[in-house]
Amino acid sequence: MNAHPDRRSLLALTLLAPIAPLAQAHGPVPHGNRGPVIKEQKPWGIAAEPREADRTIEILMTDDMRFSPSHLDVRQGETLRLRAVNRGKVMHEIVIGTRQELEAHAEMMKKHPNMEHDEPYMAHVEPGLRGDIVWTFNRPGDFEFACLIPGHFEAGMRGTIRVTPRNT
Repeated sequence: MNAHPDRRSLLALTLLAPIAPLAQAHGPVPHGNRGPVIKEQKPWGIAAEPREADRTIEILMTDDMRFSPSHLDVRQGETLRLRAVNRGKVMHEIVIGTRQELEAHAEMMKKHPNMEHDEPYMAHVEPGLRGDIVWTFNRPGDFEFACLIPGHFEAGMRGTIRVTPRNT
């Protein structure tokens, strides 16, 4: 027996509805309201819970393809809430990583501009909105942050993070 076409459509909508929000990873993502934080150690640190933030740093993102401030000094072990505020008219994002990781990711974004991803070390921010990253910088070193939307990274939308060892 064949199902009525309306029933098939309803069934398809019912089955696909839970995954529809995943298709908008570069759309409006309320980063402050995510589910449990996935804590995976990265060379530049590990995700943290909002309540663990030692301080908040507001980073402005503008359509002149700049971050302000564009350099952060952090102590090893410090947990920051990086509050990305989009003052522009186009979407921007902030992604933390090593220079090599960010360059590779930027190249991938050029080939796949609608790539779906959402990690705790990134925030996609629509114009006029803000997004938070809460991150523990538990490894010393020099790291970076950037907007990896195609064209933005190449235009210089990057910043640096220096994490100094605890004992200095």
